[in-house]
Amino acid sequence: MATTDDRRPKYQRIADSLREAIQSGEYGPGDRLPGENDLMAAHGVARMTARQALSVLRDEGLAESRKGAGVFVRSFRPLRRRGIQRLSQEQWGSGRSIWSADIENRTLVVDQVTVSEETAPEQIAQVLGLADEETVCVRRRRFVLDGKPVLLATSFLPSSVVAGSAITQEDTGPGGTYARLAELGYKPVHFREEIRSRMPTKDEAEQLSISAGTPIILICRTAFADEGRPVEINEMTLDAASYILEYDFDA
Repeated sequence: MATTDDRRPKYQRIADSLREAIQSGEYGPGDRLPGENDLMAAHGVARMTARQALSVLRDEGLAESRKGAGVFVRSFRPLRRRGIQRLSQEQWGSGRSIWSADIENRTLVVDQVTVSEETAPEQIAQVLGLADEETVCVRRRRFVLDGKPVLLATSFLPSSVVAGSAITQEDTGPGGTYARLAELGYKPVHFREEIRSRMPTKDEAEQLSISAGTPIILICRTAFADEGRPVEINEMTLDAASYILEYDFDA
C-alpha cells in the first residue's frame, strides 16, 4: 500500500528532499543546488519535473536563480524588525536612525529618495485631518540591505507642519523625520501599525527583486503627536522572505 508521501507529485517529493538537505546544513547559504540534469539523473524524472521541484524552493524563498550559473541556496539573512524598540524616543531622540535597532553591523543603503509636495490622497487626508486640496510632503524611499532591496516606504506629512524644514530635503539629518518633528513641536508620542499581506504587483516585485510566488508585507504606520494629532503616515512594502517581525512587550 502506497504511503501518503508516495502519492505526492514527484516534483514535490524532490523539493521536499532538497528542502530537508538545506535545513540539515547539507547545502549551506550560497551553495549550488543540483541542477535540472542532476535531478533528472538522480530521480529518473523528466526535465519539467526537475524544473518544477526547483521552482518550489525559489517560490518559498529558500533558493534563487543566478543566470547562467544555476540555482543556489539563498544566502540573505532575514532582517529581524523589532517593531517596538525601533520606535522608542530613546532611539531617534538621541540622533540614531530607527534602523540601527534592527541592522546590527550590516550595510543599509537608501538608494532611491524622492521628496515632493502633492495634494493629499483622500484616505491620507482623512487620517491626517486635512482640509480639501491641502497638500502633503511625500517622501518615497527604497532601502537596500547587504545589496538586497528589502523595503519600499512612502511617508505623508502635512505641508503646514513640515514646510521649510529638513523633512522636505532628501537627507533629514540625525534621528530622521521623528527627530525633526520633535524640533518643530510635533514630537511623536504614540504610534499605530496595521499589518497586511498579499502578493506583489509586477512593479513591486521588480523594485524589491523578489521571485514569483513571494508575498509582500504591508505595514501602515501612523505617528501621533500630543492630543492624538496624526503627523505622519508611512506606507511600507516589505519583501516577506527578508523579514522576521518581532514584537517584544511586557504582559
